[in-house]
Amino acid sequence: MTASTLEQALAYEHTMIRELAAPAQAPGAGQPDRRHQTDWFYAIAAQHLAAAEDVLLPHVRRLPEGRERVAKYVGNAKQLERSLRFLKARQYGDSRVLHLHPEDVWQVIDRLLAEHEHLEAEYSRMIGEELDTEHVSALTEELLSAEEVAPTRAHPYSPHTGTAGRLAHRMWRVADTAWDSAEGRVVPTKYHVHPKRDSALSHYLRGTPIPDETS
Repeated sequence: MTASTLEQALAYEHTMIRELAAPAQAPGAGQPDRRHQTDWFYAIAAQHLAAAEDVLLPHVRRLPEGRERVAKYVGNAKQLERSLRFLKARQYGDSRVLHLHPEDVWQVIDRLLAEHEHLEAEYSRMIGEELDTEHVSALTEELLSAEEVAPTRAHPYSPHTGTAGRLAHRMWRVADTAWDSAEGRVVPTKYHVHPKRDSALSHYLRGTPIPDETS
């Protein structure tokens, strides 16, 4: 069975997030002149998580055993968000997390990202089986649009779902933008090679082929 637009878009997003993680994880990434690499990865990952919670989880909730599936997704997201915050805090020299070794932090992030990718692959497949092609394409576009205005930082202790979650994400976006500016933190709003500007959906909308990652 051919993968839906949503499945392909999410798979491409996962690949691009991993590509952003690679330089942030490399030796020397903690140097001040390379701090932007961690900022890019952290911001895009945080935006993707928040957008997926707002756009995808309402549909997941309507699937068989939907409440349990949503709880599993949110549990993973909260753990991943906590790890992203540890990563940023260590990058910026927060004394409370300097005892954490970067390799240990990344090991946890890698494990949680793999679980996240598996969940989204499974849920997007199930959603694609429930909705027709037109609705799946509209949902994919909605996800991409939501990423563009999602918070640029992780907020594991805020509401994640429902009306409270959507409102929290909107408020945090405003606050995050202010703090990003105050800290001089580099957020890739104009960085063209990342999961949103170069997403699978953008290829569908332009009618251009998606690059074959295996070639």
